[in-house]
Amino acid sequence: MNNNKKNTTERTVASSKASSAQPGKENTKTLDFAFGTMNYILLVAGVVLLGIGYILLSGGGSDDPNVFNPAMFDSRRLVVAPLMIVIGLIVEICAIMFRPKEKEKQATDEA
Repeated sequence: MNNNKKNTTERTVASSKASSAQPGKENTKTLDFAFGTMNYILLVAGVVLLGIGYILLSGGGSDDPNVFNPAMFDSRRLVVAPLMIVIGLIVEICAIMFRPKEKEKQATDEA
């Protein structure tokens, strides 16, 4: 009796394998990414803006600790660099939240 159950199970597995691999039907898998191409472009732009902001923020120190360097308090480090960093962060948030319109999505699905 135990042998009959085993044979039935083997036949069921064999028949399910045969039915899943039907000739003429292609098993095509499409990769669905979390973001679209516009999202990735905005992400890269945000990272570039952040990098520029941090580069502008750097420097201004003095080699000698006894000498004061007023370049530390110029407008580039106090205004421009923080604005670039904040703009970069806003672009990153927009890149994450951006959802393409349905027409763009259908055009990419058809291609």
